[in-house]
Amino acid sequence: MQAGTGTGKSLAYLTPALLVDGPVVVSTATLALQNQLVEHDLPRLAAAVEPVLGRRPTFAVLKGRHHYLCLAKMEHADEEEPTDTLFDDAPPKATQWLGEAGKLGKQIQRLQAWSEKTKTGDRDELDPGVDETAWRQVSMPARDCVGAAKCPYGAECFAEASRARAREADIVVTNHSLLAVDMLADRHIVPPHKLLVIDEAHELADRVSSAAQAELTPDAIERSSRRAKPFLPPATAEQLAESADSLTVGLAETPAGRLTGGLPDMLRQAVTLLEAGTRAGLTAIGDIKGDDPDPVRKQQAKAALGDLSDTAQRLLEESDFDVAWVEKSDLGSGRRALVVAPLSVAGTLAQGLYEDRTVVATSATLTLGGRFDTVARSLGLPAAVPVVPTARNAVAETAAPGSLISGAPPTSGDNWTSLDVGSPFDYPKQGILYVAAHLPRPAASGLPDPAGEELLRLVEAIGGRTLGLFSSRKAATQAAELLRARTDLPILLQGEEALPLLVRKFREVKESCLFGVMSLWQGVDVPGDACQLVVIDRLPFPRPDEPLAAARSAAVDAAGGSGFASVSVPIAAIRLAQGVGRLIRSTGDKGVVAVLDSRLETARGYGAFLRKSLPPFWYTTKPEVALGALQRLGKS
Repeated sequence: MQAGTGTGKSLAYLTPALLVDGPVVVSTATLALQNQLVEHDLPRLAAAVEPVLGRRPTFAVLKGRHHYLCLAKMEHADEEEPTDTLFDDAPPKATQWLGEAGKLGKQIQRLQAWSEKTKTGDRDELDPGVDETAWRQVSMPARDCVGAAKCPYGAECFAEASRARAREADIVVTNHSLLAVDMLADRHIVPPHKLLVIDEAHELADRVSSAAQAELTPDAIERSSRRAKPFLPPATAEQLAESADSLTVGLAETPAGRLTGGLPDMLRQAVTLLEAGTRAGLTAIGDIKGDDPDPVRKQQAKAALGDLSDTAQRLLEESDFDVAWVEKSDLGSGRRALVVAPLSVAGTLAQGLYEDRTVVATSATLTLGGRFDTVARSLGLPAAVPVVPTARNAVAETAAPGSLISGAPPTSGDNWTSLDVGSPFDYPKQGILYVAAHLPRPAASGLPDPAGEELLRLVEAIGGRTLGLFSSRKAATQAAELLRARTDLPILLQGEEALPLLVRKFREVKESCLFGVMSLWQGVDVPGDACQLVVIDRLPFPRPDEPLAAARSAAVDAAGGSGFASVSVPIAAIRLAQGVGRLIRSTGDKGVVAVLDSRLETARGYGAFLRKSLPPFWYTTKPEVALGALQRLGKS
């Protein structure tokens, strides 16, 4: 179900969910929506329906084990080696080491004090929070956990308590990542249920893909080797150290990007050595027994080597269903990784998501080119045929008409129907979509001079109030430098300060402009006159060096299709719709979306497809129309 901003879709699915016999699971992509449901929507709804139901419905939030304080890990938090967690990329200078170690120590002291009074152990309870380095000292990834039965703190475990609450709740709120891990690893974390609601469903396939992704780094091998060393023969520990050195050399000699002909020899040798070393290490560690002197640390060692072993075996198999690539950080850390991920998760979702339960998927961005088909296929659903819409201005499709309306629960993803409920916003009256069709095609990188001048004219016409969404950090920086040199407007640039602080300043300072890259394209909510111009520098197609998109496109081409049309265009459509959606956030908002990429108007085929994937703004390619509207808004 596609439901735009302001439709009240959360209450629309939560209210009937309370009538379902048994628990209902709601999954979100973002922490912000999860918190909104748990802290605002569900408490209000529970209070409202209590007189009708004769009882107050219960709800619980379910997060990954790593999100909760581990008392067993807390006991040894100050015993961890600093190098085990502090320095994941490169050795720092001594002064940096001392500064970071001191900061870490203070944060752990705060965590120790908090551990003695917290009732939930939930990281979100911490205010102010701690950084990831400190939190890793006191939290336990699921695979490292020995289980409540073998842990000396099992009876007091915060993660186990949260799962117990979830098993008793009417509605369980979780996230896509945990849902994916539960499905992929068959861990039964999420309680049995008959109805699953997936909000922000356009994000699900990517979150499942991320959960199924694995990587090898020299640093990870060294950390795991140190953790397992007390349980390993010296020869095995040496073999693991040698594999880390070998991987370091292999990654240095291999260019970043997708590996299309299998693993290069140097990387294959390193991974083969690692696989043999981890196999020997796991044999040496053996099973975790109740009378082990330190079962927690033994399980941590076993889990660390097990993860490396699984990833090494997966890379050596070179499955046609996996994509491997070398990743190198562009932030100056020198970090290198060998990564493997599934080519597609549609089959995984088809087999694991829909069986024996009803699934409701909702988002503001599910139709591309006016159809649900593309997103549906990415979620493992079969192709659909259009049916008669069931609501005014709605778009509907189905794979089995009436199958869900009848009330019979589906047994697979073969039966599905869809609905676009529209939006409460009057887009043609509230906004203009302006495409600068007179500009030349965008350059390979950066912000071309003609696009920069067009941006300057638009921003000056309204006097700031601009959210600039750019395809690269270079383009965003060039735009900021241009406007700082040619105007007196406050220009906020992503990366110069923490993003929440920048968004707050943008919201509070009416004449300001906020420029940034992909993380600004969704999740930024600035209603009112603080944001009345959204500028997009170019169509957000995946870059040629994005390994998964490139591999998926190549697979479609090899099968006789068009990888560009089947992969790149849908990705651009979703990203573009998310970016354009930053403009109108309430019924009183007005403004202009300006796209400085002429291809949205001039490209045959995909230009019209992309425009049809956007809200129905009043459309123009005339600069004078956009500038006139902005000048009127600027005076209001």
